[in-house]
Amino acid sequence: MQFGQFNVPCALGLGGIKVLKREGDGATPTGRFAVRYALYRPDALRPRTALPVYAIHPNDGWCDSPFDRNYNRPVKLPYPASAERLWRSDRLYDVVVVLGYNDAPRMRNRGSAIFMHIARDGFKPTEGCIALRAKDLRRLLSVLPRGCEVIVSI
Repeated sequence: MQFGQFNVPCALGLGGIKVLKREGDGATPTGRFAVRYALYRPDALRPRTALPVYAIHPNDGWCDSPFDRNYNRPVKLPYPASAERLWRSDRLYDVVVVLGYNDAPRMRNRGSAIFMHIARDGFKPTEGCIALRAKDLRRLLSVLPRGCEVIVSI
C-alpha cells in the first residue's frame, strides 16, 4: 500500500484483484473507493485520525446477505440474515476503515464491505479486504485526510 511516502506491505483477497467482484469470491475489487470512516474496539486504543470514528460493541455486525434490505450495512446481532461479527476474537477488527465499496448504490451480489483492517500473521490473504500491520494501519489513519480515496489497481 502506498500513500505519499508511506509504503507498507498489505494483504489482499484470496481471490486476487478483480474488475467484476461477486459476493463470496474472496477477491479485492479494482476501483477508487472513498474512505468513509473508522471503527474501533473501545477495549483497544482509539485511533488518532481526521476521519469520523465510531466505537464497535459485541453485538455489532455487517450484513452480507445480498437479498436482505440491510445488505452491506451495519446491523445489530443477532440478525435474522447472514451478517459478519465486527467484534472478533482474533482482534483483526480492533481498528477498521470502512471503504465506500458497493454502498451507494448497493447492488446485489457485487460484494459487501471492503474494509482496511489488521492483517493476520504472515499477511495471509483476506476475504476481499485490505489488511495491514496494526502499527501501519494506525500510522496511515493518523495522516489520512477526510474525503480521501483508496485506489486498488492491477
